Amino acid sequence: MISTADKYLQAQYAGGIEMVKAVVGANWGDEGKGKITDMLGKESDIIVRFQGGANAGHTIVNDYGKFALHTLPSGVFYEHTTSIIGNGVALDVPKLFGEIQSIVDRGVPKPKILVSDRAQMVMSYHKNFDAYEEERLGGKSFGSTKSGIAPFYSDKYAKIGFQVSELFDDELLREKVARVAEQKNVLLEHLYHKPLIDPEELYKELMGYKEMVEPYVCDVSLYLHNAIREGKNILLEGQLGSLKDPDHGIYPMVTSSSTLAGYGAIGAGIPPYEIKQIITVCKAYSSAVGAGAFVSEIFGDEAEELRRRGGDGGEYGATTGRPRRVGWFDCVASKYGCRMQGTTDVAFTVLDVLGYLDEIPVCVGYESNGEVTTDFPVTHLLEKAKPVFEKLPGWKCDIRGIRRYEDLPENCRKYIEFVEKHIECPITMVSNGPGRADIIYRK
Repeated sequence: MISTADKYLQAQYAGGIEMVKAVVGANWGDEGKGKITDMLGKESDIIVRFQGGANAGHTIVNDYGKFALHTLPSGVFYEHTTSIIGNGVALDVPKLFGEIQSIVDRGVPKPKILVSDRAQMVMSYHKNFDAYEEERLGGKSFGSTKSGIAPFYSDKYAKIGFQVSELFDDELLREKVARVAEQKNVLLEHLYHKPLIDPEELYKELMGYKEMVEPYVCDVSLYLHNAIREGKNILLEGQLGSLKDPDHGIYPMVTSSSTLAGYGAIGAGIPPYEIKQIITVCKAYSSAVGAGAFVSEIFGDEAEELRRRGGDGGEYGATTGRPRRVGWFDCVASKYGCRMQGTTDVAFTVLDVLGYLDEIPVCVGYESNGEVTTDFPVTHLLEKAKPVFEKLPGWKCDIRGIRRYEDLPENCRKYIEFVEKHIECPITMVSNGPGRADIIYRK
């Protein structure tokens, strides 16, 4: 019996159906979503960033070179696409336009950009508060990127954030500026002992953002509604991964907006039933930036060797440059991450990195209090869990350049199929290099 998802997939490959697809992460982020989005962008009309901000980066290698994008959708390199900043994004206006200029300066055609009139803006004081709070917490900090994300989302849900649409009502804006400055200054004076916000300077900052963003502002939800009716191919691009979701991740070491595909409908402004395909990206090993539970993590020389060989130039954060924590593939975390995303397809990335290993450990369970589980627990139990490893034979060769699944070494195929069985989701794409063309499709 063929599932609904499989029917959609078959139709897609046959070129018979347009749809909304989501590209999201299964784990702690850094899974390779940027590459997969860039690759799928070729067949997409519209690419939408639906959550997060400039606190994470997507690394892309294509015909124009190597790029680390932080706000722009990863499909901006195609002239036929429209790139959208959805309402769910933490919009850092100067960073967005700095990023546009940086890619144009390197020969990329100026992308077509639309910004949701319902998106809210990251203010300079959000970044300051982020840094002040990390300073205040000292050794108990959350390892923030200091991009202002947590203060931004706090303000959004406290209803004191600045929405793009508010830039165009001067009376409302001036009143709100005074009110917000008054509230923030209490914290600055009495908690952080830092310089106060000048309302006039804050207003000028907002006017600067208005000048930059005005030509691109759009009712994105209406635009996407019409695009869906016209049969356009729409790609939703998520940031980070399931385990960084504030509800379903390793709380409190999580991000401040939902990283799940389900939020793509909210953060873009489309009905949830329009998302027909959810491509969840999994690395062939594990990596994470920042603190938090990471059961399959490895250390010492073993970790350093994997870190050095990993990614597309070593495992270092695209935003922070920090060395990523690394570990072996975690079937427990990945099965959970794929389940929470509602995965129809898994894109399995950086498989080529593992070619140096004689044997490859895979975490297949967690041991805690003498019991082994394959279900992902809540954080306080996760912190006590120990990995249960199974070792698979390596393939000991370079697999870059291979384009057909059947041409992969037998042990490599066995590794993929072992993972597929344990995560209980179909691996339909295998990435074996950093470039756009380094992809193997599995039917």
